[in-house]
Amino acid sequence: MATGGSGGGGGATRRNCCGGFCGFLFTVGFIVLIYWAIFQPHHIRAAVDSATLSNLTVSNNAASAADVSYHLAVKLSLYNPSARVNIYYDALDAELRFRDAVVIGPAASDTSPSEFYQRSKTNEVVKVEFDYGAQGVAVAGDVAGELEKEMRSGGPVSLDLHVGVQVRYVFRMFKLRQKPRIWCPLSIPVRKESRGRGVGGLLVSGDRCRVKY
Repeated sequence: MATGGSGGGGGATRRNCCGGFCGFLFTVGFIVLIYWAIFQPHHIRAAVDSATLSNLTVSNNAASAADVSYHLAVKLSLYNPSARVNIYYDALDAELRFRDAVVIGPAASDTSPSEFYQRSKTNEVVKVEFDYGAQGVAVAGDVAGELEKEMRSGGPVSLDLHVGVQVRYVFRMFKLRQKPRIWCPLSIPVRKESRGRGVGGLLVSGDRCRVKY
């Protein structure tokens, strides 16, 4: 009889522990749900305000390779649509691509500002600059040929700006880290410059960029 009573007490203890643990999980889940409903950070929005391209030239240095020289300055607009959440931008790393695959700028020479704090419902303009005028970027010969065709066609030159961002969404004591990728198509109308062999042009306003989390 005593043994049976002891076993029943142990079972009740286990049931109480299990019930308490389930109650704890339910409470934590409810708090997280309420927190997320209040916090709910929205994805940042990005768009190109302007892009200035100058001295774009292609110099063949071998049958299968060429150098691409240019200077490009892009003003990138970043908007925080969240109503309550502020954002810390800890790092911005950019590269320029042609046909969305071939990198013709391993990294931006600088972004200004390189890191900053953005309040909710505000816009910040970041300058992304590539300077490969003195020393060009080596690309494959077929890529150089495609780029030269666009330069001579009289139409726009299509480039792609890729920006990797490290952000912290901040709501009071809570922080959420994310690493979104920003992709901006740049279709820049060009014409031959008065000095030098290169072409240049100005994109006053570009399409809205794609942001992927």
